[in-house]
Amino acid sequence: MARVLLKRLGSSIEKFTSTQVFSENKEHMANLEKDYDAKRQEVFSGWGEKYVERIHKKEKLTAWERIEQLKDPDTKVFPIGTFVNYGYDFDGRTSPGAGVITAFVKITGKYVVVIANDNTVASGAWWPQTPEKIQRAQKIALKLRIPVVYLVDCSGLYLPEQSKSFPGFTGAGHIFKMNSLLSSHQVPQVTGVFGDCIAGGGYMPIISDIVYMTEQAYMVIAGAALIKGAKSQKITSLGIGGPDIHVHISNCADYRCPNDETVLKNIRNEIEKLPSSAADYYRYGGEAADPLFPAKELQGLFPKDYRISYDVRQVIARLVDSSLFWEIMPNVGTEMICGIGKINGLYMGIIANNIDLTDHPQTGNKRPGSILYQQGIAKISTFSRACNSDGIPIIWLQDISGFDIGAEAEKQGLLGYGSNLLYTNSNNQVPMITILLRKASGAGYYALAGAPFDPVLQLSTPITRLSVMDGKTLAIATYNTRLDDNFEIATSDPEERAKIEKGMADVESRIQKDMDPIISARQMDTDEIVYMHELREYLETISEMCYQTTGYRTVKNPRIWSIHDINALQG
Repeated sequence: MARVLLKRLGSSIEKFTSTQVFSENKEHMANLEKDYDAKRQEVFSGWGEKYVERIHKKEKLTAWERIEQLKDPDTKVFPIGTFVNYGYDFDGRTSPGAGVITAFVKITGKYVVVIANDNTVASGAWWPQTPEKIQRAQKIALKLRIPVVYLVDCSGLYLPEQSKSFPGFTGAGHIFKMNSLLSSHQVPQVTGVFGDCIAGGGYMPIISDIVYMTEQAYMVIAGAALIKGAKSQKITSLGIGGPDIHVHISNCADYRCPNDETVLKNIRNEIEKLPSSAADYYRYGGEAADPLFPAKELQGLFPKDYRISYDVRQVIARLVDSSLFWEIMPNVGTEMICGIGKINGLYMGIIANNIDLTDHPQTGNKRPGSILYQQGIAKISTFSRACNSDGIPIIWLQDISGFDIGAEAEKQGLLGYGSNLLYTNSNNQVPMITILLRKASGAGYYALAGAPFDPVLQLSTPITRLSVMDGKTLAIATYNTRLDDNFEIATSDPEERAKIEKGMADVESRIQKDMDPIISARQMDTDEIVYMHELREYLETISEMCYQTTGYRTVKNPRIWSIHDINALQG
């Protein structure tokens, strides 16, 4: 009978770095987080206190207040998509979080995906990227078969920008396709309608299994203003599609409730009726445990200079339960680390870049870390396939500069090995979670399950640098025809030299700005920017979500894992 033998990993801070270096790194990270704290609060505040007061005068709750009442006491809400649209200007208006809140919320002991219109932002209207943000949350729920709760208070499309949110392949209408796919895959959908529910907003609740309406809520294909203009009929939206109509006549809604609080209480009751989480079953009699080395220490592990290495095993030791880890194939492809650990008591596969210098397998010479070489690619391809076969979710810890390049790389067929890895990850059915710890560059970002390869969740950090290459390298590549073999400017004309220098400096500066994590977050190239000391909490949540629902994917008993075969063959 095969057993999973996890071994102690990591050590206390003072054994691998100086107190001074750790403190300097921690201070640097804390300053970055302070800036992000201010930005987060800006988004969470919506359009501000004036709009909160308007909602309260109507005896309604804000979206965040609704979520607070919905969640289990003493549990945290885990937002995703916080910075979508951050910094964009729409003719003098902003749309914090694209006017919608998407988050993982625990209700009656089970995680659900909550999608809530921010009614402090243009009455919950849909802005550019609002549909895509809603769909992203729906896709996570579909991948994991996690219930979806919609808290609808939506005035329809923000019409001045409708051309950017209405017509495309991921336009507003694709939300309804996702509603339909969730329904056909038997993913529970429960909706509370709290106010405006116009046009597309009116369609979204209908495919839900259960729809609650407050006395102030209405669902209409077109609101009163449009009807007055089109048909010269003077009638209120509540009269057109309030609970009198949709609960008692059209049957487009199921129940009416006097206020927000009652709807939220009833939604909790509906979620409680669903099967309990299977996560405890898949702990196989074990229990969740904190890492031996505190996760909060991650704040000081990463050097201020991204070119300086660190020990990624110390990072893993601060993410996995009891700092226990089973490393697979440790003696080959040492530029990559892969193995099994528990997070929140649940088995998770982990694949990580080794940032340190490693030995060349033939010459023994040292070569840079953060690079994909032949054996490392083959190792993680094999491990990824085994995890998929065994039903073990995979966490990818990226700090990748890219693939090896040059004559040796081509002779070894890295294109073929890389394609094998891309094929493997493209066809994996097991949930994959990608964390961009620091660098996420070139095709290596794709190969390690970057966003284009549909991980169930991709997280960035305040020090993530997502780009093809760094600014200086890209500037050299851009102006390559103007440089000599030593990459020096190949001209003696002072005026031309100055022009090239300025052009290269401009390219480098622009690329450096584009690598700001806020840029990728606001255009939905990543799901959320998470602080280093928050990574463990997010992984605890997503690991439980991966095991919450039974019957939709393979989850093998650990005794019969394919990974045991790999370990036996490797000795």
